[in-house]
Amino acid sequence: MTEASPLLLRSAAVDGTIADVAVADGRVAAIGPGLAASPATEVVDLDGRALLPGLWDAHVHFDQWALARHRVDLAPARSAADAAALVGDRLRTAPPAPGTTLVGYGFRDALWPDVPHRDLLDAVTGPVPVVLVAADLHCCWLNSAAAARHGLADHPTGLVRELDWAPVMAEMRAVPTHQLDRWAAEAGAAAAARGVVGVVDYEAPWQIDAWAVRIAAGANALRVVAAVWPERLDDAVARGLRTGDHVPDTGGLLTMGPLKVITDGSLNTRTAYCHDPYPGLAGSADPFGLLLVPPEELVPLLRRAAEHGIGAAVHAIGDRANELVLDAFAAVDAGLTERRIEHAQLLRVDDPARFAALGVVASVQPAHVLDDRDVADRLWAGRTHRAYPYRTLLDAGARLVLGSDAPVAPLDPWVTVAAAVRRSGDERPPWHPEQELPLPVALAASAGPDGPLRVGRRADLVVTDLDPADVPAAMLRTMPVAGTLLGGRWTHRSGM
Repeated sequence: MTEASPLLLRSAAVDGTIADVAVADGRVAAIGPGLAASPATEVVDLDGRALLPGLWDAHVHFDQWALARHRVDLAPARSAADAAALVGDRLRTAPPAPGTTLVGYGFRDALWPDVPHRDLLDAVTGPVPVVLVAADLHCCWLNSAAAARHGLADHPTGLVRELDWAPVMAEMRAVPTHQLDRWAAEAGAAAAARGVVGVVDYEAPWQIDAWAVRIAAGANALRVVAAVWPERLDDAVARGLRTGDHVPDTGGLLTMGPLKVITDGSLNTRTAYCHDPYPGLAGSADPFGLLLVPPEELVPLLRRAAEHGIGAAVHAIGDRANELVLDAFAAVDAGLTERRIEHAQLLRVDDPARFAALGVVASVQPAHVLDDRDVADRLWAGRTHRAYPYRTLLDAGARLVLGSDAPVAPLDPWVTVAAAVRRSGDERPPWHPEQELPLPVALAASAGPDGPLRVGRRADLVVTDLDPADVPAAMLRTMPVAGTLLGGRWTHRSGM
């Protein structure tokens, strides 16, 4: 990895004060007025721009994000008929190569007036296989040709959920490696342009070797923490990798992450595991949602991880799922170097205090508030005062970290921060504003492991044209980023 040259950032706004910041050997070497520069030092005048800790995204599915950037965008669809029309338009204007599948991404069907069915797709697709991936990554919608290709010809609707969808998802990732690596490098550069210096990658089942290859090939815009899923846990154990270990020959950019376990589904798919049934599902097989990994399986997984120095990040969305995961963490009372609940979207009243007492990090994705508010009002009616309860968790003493869950939401920390401090993405009033976070808290929860800007920290930094503290919350989403530094090396620079 190329070593960064010494750097002097003049006239930076640091915590509201104008100062010079010196960077050497990849770290912040000095902060103060009128710092001297040696002849070998690059001097950049920030002209009063804000200098902040570089931002992390604590929850991404990176390959899925890279792929989604190249798929049919279904986010505008407000009905199943809309989605089918978008697919028809793409097939007319840019059909896939013969024998290949057309893939779309981003539909949210929970509030649609009609129901996704393969017949709707068949009418516009004919024999071309089509797979449409839901925005939450918990289900897909297939036409008849795709259903037959994936061994689901007898499926009654083509709307395939959770475990039945997982094999299809794996095949949808199977683009040529060189192409996916190129798209991942492009996505990393785009993230750096928004001030991102690191991500926690929860792509299944374990992307540590793929990332090592990408970094060696020059995809060095981000630090990556690579989580491992249960099916590859034995491989991580056999290699002796513990959470926090740096992978050799990656310049410190690649780190072993935690074990990732998914215990329930999602809100939009109506599979998040809850204490109360979903409206309209009282007579169904799973009215409370789905428990995918019960405690008798989860606790041994956590113990095995703990025995080998591997932390745990457990997906739980419904209130019953969160309760059971907290119980599991309590049962594994020692050895886990890291314990996180991913999402924590609906909690019982007593559970925020349990997060704090058990040292469980709440890894949350504020942009979901914007996407889910209407769905939650319908499906979790009467319970939304304890949905996405960020301020309650903070006040209870729990540690928060923020992410996007990309591609479910954009890999853009400013979208994340804006949603955390103002729970509205449109002209409507904020949704449950009592759960908004103060801006300094949201920024700190996005700042990653290095903490505040201080002498000695890694020089993973972001330069913004505006001071976040001086702009309205709604403007945070589009915060202009002038530069991003990773270990004192520019990964993005514009207008300086």
